[in-house]
Amino acid sequence: MSLTQTPLQTQTRYTISEVEARTGLTQHTLRWYERIGLMPHVDRSHSGQRRFTDKDLDWLGFVGKLRTTGMSVADMVRYAELVREGPHTADDRRELLERTRDEVRTRIAELTDALAVLDYKIDTYAMCTAVAGAVAGEADRT
Repeated sequence: MSLTQTPLQTQTRYTISEVEARTGLTQHTLRWYERIGLMPHVDRSHSGQRRFTDKDLDWLGFVGKLRTTGMSVADMVRYAELVREGPHTADDRRELLERTRDEVRTRIAELTDALAVLDYKIDTYAMCTAVAGAVAGEADRT
């Protein structure tokens, strides 16, 4: 880094097309995230083109995990607002994430129960098929 360069100038910058390719999020979704406040401020080039950083990509990865949990967009935006407000909101952020974790654990338990029912039914049908095959084999020998 030269003496005139700031750390910001040495960061890798990505266009919206490059971020789309790296994240799988559409350009429309990226613009929407920015518009609703889910994305922090995205720098712009002198021509107004969005320039995302590695930090932005990390944030989008985290948002993707929150989406996977089923967290509502409103809660994700609230979380982003709390982050922007600063470290004094850590307790509120933790509570929001703990609530989401509890909801995920509940969903996992529900899905585990549903999986057990599916496994039972599949095993039942497999046994029916095996018995039907055995009966058909006996009929062929007589």
